[in-house]
Order: sequence, then C-alpha cells, then structure tokens
Amino acid sequence: MKVAFFSTKKYDQEFFESINTDFNHQLTFFETALNAHTASLAKDFDAVCVFVNDDLNAETINKLADAGVKIIALRCAGFNNVDLKATEAQNIPVVRVPAYSPQAVAEHAVALILTLNRKTHKAYNRVRENNFSLEKLTGFNLYGKTVGVIGTGIIGQCFAKIMLGFGCKVLAYDIKPNAELKESGVTYVDLDKLLKEADIISLHCPLNEHTHHLMNAEAFEKMKESAMLINTGRGALIDTTAVVEALKSEKLGYLGIDVYEQESGLFFNDLSETVNKDDDFLRLMSFPNVLITGHQGFFTVEALEQIAHVTLKNLTDFEQGKELENKVST
Repeated sequence: MKVAFFSTKKYDQEFFESINTDFNHQLTFFETALNAHTASLAKDFDAVCVFVNDDLNAETINKLADAGVKIIALRCAGFNNVDLKATEAQNIPVVRVPAYSPQAVAEHAVALILTLNRKTHKAYNRVRENNFSLEKLTGFNLYGKTVGVIGTGIIGQCFAKIMLGFGCKVLAYDIKPNAELKESGVTYVDLDKLLKEADIISLHCPLNEHTHHLMNAEAFEKMKESAMLINTGRGALIDTTAVVEALKSEKLGYLGIDVYEQESGLFFNDLSETVNKDDDFLRLMSFPNVLITGHQGFFTVEALEQIAHVTLKNLTDFEQGKELENKVST
C-alpha cells in the first residue's frame, strides 16, 4: 500500500523503514501535521499514518475521503483526535496500536515521581557547578506511602505493580476493576476516597467525555495536602487553570507531567530559538515543584519497534482483507 505518514521525525522514518522490510509497503514521510489544510498531501495514497497531535476532524476526514484514502492508521493508542462519526460516514476504518510498550510509559511515570521527590535534576545541575550542598533537596521515602492509580488498563496495571514493589499501598479507581491486580494487593476504591487518601496520584485513563478535566478544581480540593500528581496519559485529563491555582495555593505539593493540554504545536518540536507564547505553560514552568517532559514516556527502542510493527501489520491485514483486530469502534 501507498502510505502517507504525517508529523514524522527522523526516528519515525528510521524505525518504520527498518520494520517495513517485512511488509513492503510504499512509505512517504511528511514532517507536517495532518489537518484540513494539509489533507491534500494524501492525494493518491491508500492510507495515512498519524500521531497524537494530528487533527482528524470531520473536515479533514472528508478531504481524505475525496483524496482516495481508504484507511487511517494511528501509530499510538489514543484516538481522541479522530472524529469517528465522520470516518464511519465515509466508511474509512481507523486502526491503532493499543499496547506498544506499557512498561515504557509506566516506568516513565515512576521516573517523574523519583525525580520530583529526590530532586535529582536539581542535584545534577548543582554538582556540575561544584555545588555539593544538600539544602532544599530533602525528599521522602516511597516505602509505605499510599499511591492512587486512576485507570488500570495495561499501562496502569504495570505502574501499580511497580509501586507495589516499592512497598507502597496502592489504591485504584477504574470502571472495570482488574481481578489480577486485586489478587496482587491493589485495593479498588471510589474516586473520592482515592483523592482523599493518596500521597501520590498517577493518571493512566483514556481521554473521553467522562475523563476530560477529571482533575479539576473540585478534585484538587479533595486531595490530600501537598500530594503529588503525575500525568503520562493525555494532557486534557488535567484542567490547566485549576492545577496552576492548586500549585499557587500550595494545596498541590508536586506536579509531574509528560503530556500537556495544549501540547499540539509545542511538543515534538525544537522551539529553543522562538518565543513561547503559551502563558499557562510558562506559568507551570515557573514553579520549582513542577517537572515537565515533552511526551517522551513511550520513547524506548522496544516501544518504537512495536509501534512500527503493529501499525504496518494493521495495514497489511486491511490490504489482504483480514479482520482488523486493532480497529477503533465508535
């Protein structure tokens, strides 16, 4: 199949071309994002392959259909950026990579916790300047702390098991409790109880109409004083305005995020020589107890290989008329 890739970087091309030797698709890579203005680039392609910040609204979908696109392949797990009603109306299937390396994202969430807690990023900079003072670097033991996991899908499960290994008490909230996690020692509770009791809360739920701004002013008010919040899921799970206020009032003790509500056009780009005009992001960066990484939780060799393999297999299955096991349903 002729496949147009959007929002690509060098590592995308490297991994997909390497894995494609087993599939033999015709791959063309565009650095630009896919949206209604760039959809014309997909003309004469059988498929488009997109990422988290491509905008597949109804207008984009209709233009892809007019261009002859027969399938949309997401090289990610989330699909909140796709108008599924529009794809269904145009009879264009959408496939995704439901699990590419849950350990990668779970481990990155733990890295954010450890860095925020033990302030290793600040210690690193001090030592490089021959400053060996320990002032203001005090952390806390993870052992014995209560960790709340919101969303116990594959990534949430991996994260919960890691925290159990640290000797933490793990509380979980999910509309579908996992029996295996229960047996391993995780306690499922309602959301209010989790917010009130957890020293650390980590978000691993999908973004939809029910979880949009799940962490809002009301949620922060319920949280334990000076608790830590970690988000490696989707940016809009957190109300940015509300989290800034929670940090200003010192109700929230720490914030670690690998995703950001307005990350489109910001993350995955080198903007070091430009002026950042996102006031909310700049405000977050001004807090000493905030740690932000640029959506790199998935970024391991194992994950990139799996993303490429599953994406290309999804396209091959479509080309050969096989059942699409990773099809996104409305």
